[in-house]
Amino acid sequence: MSRIQISTPSMGEEEWESVRETIESGWLTQGPKVAQFEKTFAARHGVSHALATTSCTTALHLMLAAAGIGEGDEVIVPSFTWVSTANAVIYAGATPILADVDPMNYNISVEDVVRKLTGKTKAVIAVHLFGLCADIPGLREALPDHIMIFEDAACAAGASLGTTSAGSLGDAAAFSFHPRKSITTGEGGMLTTNNSDLAIKAAKMRNHGAEISEEERHNGAQPYILPEFNVLGYNYRMTDLQGALGLVQLAKLDHFISERNTWAQFYETTIIDIDWIQLPKRPDSGTHSWQSFVIRIIGSDAGARRNKLMIHMEENGIATRPGTHAIHSLGYYQQQLQLTDADLPGSAICRDTTMAIPLHNKMIEQDYLHVVEILKSVGN
Repeated sequence: MSRIQISTPSMGEEEWESVRETIESGWLTQGPKVAQFEKTFAARHGVSHALATTSCTTALHLMLAAAGIGEGDEVIVPSFTWVSTANAVIYAGATPILADVDPMNYNISVEDVVRKLTGKTKAVIAVHLFGLCADIPGLREALPDHIMIFEDAACAAGASLGTTSAGSLGDAAAFSFHPRKSITTGEGGMLTTNNSDLAIKAAKMRNHGAEISEEERHNGAQPYILPEFNVLGYNYRMTDLQGALGLVQLAKLDHFISERNTWAQFYETTIIDIDWIQLPKRPDSGTHSWQSFVIRIIGSDAGARRNKLMIHMEENGIATRPGTHAIHSLGYYQQQLQLTDADLPGSAICRDTTMAIPLHNKMIEQDYLHVVEILKSVGN
């Protein structure tokens, strides 16, 4: 049996043809394919505006910058998340304040967010980790009205809380199309919002601060006129090659999630009797997008047992990964914030005891059976 990867993008002839069509059109940078991708993505996620970017990280930065968050402001983010969530706050000139997570669902703790509020708090970034939506309604109820709530929806394309899609739960959101996500454009991201003022400003800032897009300028009646630049901007534009990929992938999103959900249920029913494994939480109402299937090892010496299990899985041809890291324990943030595991115990526990097992749309039944077989061979 060949090695079972932790994740493999699912692409086919449709993606090849879409990219080929774009190459033959001669329009390779941000243009009509990106615009179509944005329109379709916005409709799928129930938002008024979607802006494609070079990555989720740049979408996060753009979101904060367009919202006017900067020097002197504090933004609360969970410690148990990929480092880019906190990095984007620093890019914007603000200060990240780390909050703990609930080890039962891996998402930000509303109670700890409330404890971390100060007069400088301008926003909270809630991460929909691994595809499970965070408790945005709980945050909104607990927070003063002036504090914005942003979604790091990197893992959550197609996810929902009740009937409300990720990306439309807060004031704005950022998605990722990295190859480990359910749909991919290689690299790439998307900013979504229902706030028209934020969207207009973000659209300008994404394109160096230009008042009009390159497509508008080239198709206009006076192409010799350069755009005005009235705000500081960045080059965060997605290419039409990526937009072409994204359109085809987005059309497959619901199928991908349905298939992943089927195999997530298979994992749940076959390993539920392993008493040292905590299964990932499902939403009480809504859709989990299953970007990853992340279990947590529980019991005595759980951290050491997790590491031994990962080695055992690797020796048997199965790739695994820790859920993610705890930002407070990374070198740069240790120096900047000087926090310890005692300050963020839930994040520390999740860092040391979580493990993602393979779940993606290129796996076959034999792969899933092998993963379960090796998990069960470990014993207690």
